[in-house]
Amino acid sequence: MASTILVTGGAGFIGAHLVRALLTRGVDVITVDMLTYAAHPDTVAALRELPRHTLCELDVCDTAALTDVLCRHRVEAVLHLAAESHVDRSIDDAQAFLRTNVLGTASVLEAISRARSRGAVPDDLRLVHVSTDEVFGSLPDDGSVFSEDSPVDPRSPYAASKASADHLVRAWGHTHGQPAVITWGPNTYGPGQFPEKLVPHMIRRALAGQSLPIYGDGRQRRTWVHVEDHVAGVLAALDHGRAGQGYCLGGGDERANLDLVGQICAILDEQRPDPAGPHARRITHVADRPGHDRRYAMDGARAHEELRWKADIPLDDGLRDTVRWYLERPRALRPPGYDGSRLGLGQGVA
Repeated sequence: MASTILVTGGAGFIGAHLVRALLTRGVDVITVDMLTYAAHPDTVAALRELPRHTLCELDVCDTAALTDVLCRHRVEAVLHLAAESHVDRSIDDAQAFLRTNVLGTASVLEAISRARSRGAVPDDLRLVHVSTDEVFGSLPDDGSVFSEDSPVDPRSPYAASKASADHLVRAWGHTHGQPAVITWGPNTYGPGQFPEKLVPHMIRRALAGQSLPIYGDGRQRRTWVHVEDHVAGVLAALDHGRAGQGYCLGGGDERANLDLVGQICAILDEQRPDPAGPHARRITHVADRPGHDRRYAMDGARAHEELRWKADIPLDDGLRDTVRWYLERPRALRPPGYDGSRLGLGQGVA
């Protein structure tokens, strides 16, 4: 295990959990984050207080500044999570996604190359690039799954930007000999997620007595993994992944959007009942969003075999704990500058 690790996007949802997991291993962690809207002030404040952790507020596209951080801290491994990730936002404004996800990834790769040429980082500095199952496109409702050998077929600007970043990482490995591993993760949930995403978005609206809007018929299916399991998969890729290889972090719980929201409502009925009736009575269907993928699912066999990783937290347990976490921390559902409205095209859930 490297003794100094740089995490891009370490003030975000998955990134903050990853930073804490790394610190429990006794390594020094350098976080590079632009501290955009998705970095909750409470999360940032907590990160600033962590021992053995340095938070650098800078744009991942600033190659010179990123190179300086790598050299100054003698970084030995990089975990690249910095990304715009909300599909609805990408439909409204693709440019922000192309800048951060594509140019930002190119900047990370170029910064590593520059730092290596100066002898400031090891020649075998390891990069783990965190990607998404959405790069593979959409599956039919027939039980089929994506694998690492599935063709890349992105259907949204967000997915296309992540697929482009994947290609850059592979190209850098081939051309520059950069030891790199890619992980493709499924939909992730858990404590601390920005409330534009499905789970906290539904919790916030339900507690406010608002409608719970669902795109189309709500039968779009997603595989869900708890953030702690996702973090464990990224760390397993760092420890055991083969350079030049990618790993599908599959094997979580697959659920239709409508059923997932119904489950959140049922948990809220237990933990914060509405005297007027079941929370599910507020579920409504709205017009589907453009190009909405029908289903995602991945085969996690390679990750299970080579990384010795699997998702351990059942969705039922993880959702119940997540709802409780938000109920105990209402500030997490009301970050500054966010009024709870659905962002991007449409008013439904992904």
